[in-house]
Amino acid sequence: MTTSRSQGTQLQETQYVLWVVLTLNLLIAVSKLSYGWLTASLGMQGDGFHSLFDGVSNVIGLAGLSLAYKPPDEDHPYGHKKFEVLAAAGIGCMLIGTCLYLLWNSMSALKHGHSPQVTELSFAVMGTTMVVNLGVTRWEQKKGKDLNSHILIADSYHTASDVLTSFSVLISLFAIQFGYPIFDPLVTIFVAFIIAWTAIKVFKDVTHTLVDTVRLDPDAIYSVVLGIPGILNCHAIRTRGVSSHVFVDLSIHVQSHLSIQSAHQVAHDVEGAIKNNFPNVEDVVVHIEPEGHT
Repeated sequence: MTTSRSQGTQLQETQYVLWVVLTLNLLIAVSKLSYGWLTASLGMQGDGFHSLFDGVSNVIGLAGLSLAYKPPDEDHPYGHKKFEVLAAAGIGCMLIGTCLYLLWNSMSALKHGHSPQVTELSFAVMGTTMVVNLGVTRWEQKKGKDLNSHILIADSYHTASDVLTSFSVLISLFAIQFGYPIFDPLVTIFVAFIIAWTAIKVFKDVTHTLVDTVRLDPDAIYSVVLGIPGILNCHAIRTRGVSSHVFVDLSIHVQSHLSIQSAHQVAHDVEGAIKNNFPNVEDVVVHIEPEGHT
């Protein structure tokens, strides 16, 4: 079982990652937006706003974490972990907002015409920010997996989409330099669809938790439980929750002559075995049934 101290450490590490990413996103956003406006580059401006939305998602993530790690209380006996999932859903909404903004801007540019400027500094700004975002994405994904954090994993998808956006903008800058300014809005439309795909991926992960999708393999749990002395059978295995905070309930069959105390000990052994084999399990409810019960 995860201790409050380890949960506190996990919270601090996750918050640290989000604060670092937030700072970098704001610096990147300012760089892209400033030079994008100076050169009238639609792609750079769109990419700058995308980075700014990345920063907003970090703020949402920090707010969600402050709620998700509150201990269980009378009104929330299962804890507050799903607040983290709701925060991840908020990040998905930010992605959709970014997509719509880029599409609107691109269609406007195609309709009214657009002639952005391209300089050596344009390439330097986009190239540097793309490298930084690539490093942030890999680091955030690794930390998200290490900490089993929905927020960090969802936010890493957002940051990864920023890498693709920056790469696409770089391509459009080369095209503009060779006399094809129409590539600026066209590439931005392509980027918008990439962002939409990323949003769908985030919402899919969130949905798995909200609709109580199975979190652990029932066969794996069955094998662990049947290895405990005194258990004749195991069935009705159910798991739910977030990936880092799983709840398990199941039924076991024991000898009908067992005393209440002995049966209780067997149930205790089941709980311990499951938690030892599946570290992300928070709680186990064991239903004891006598041999021959149907």
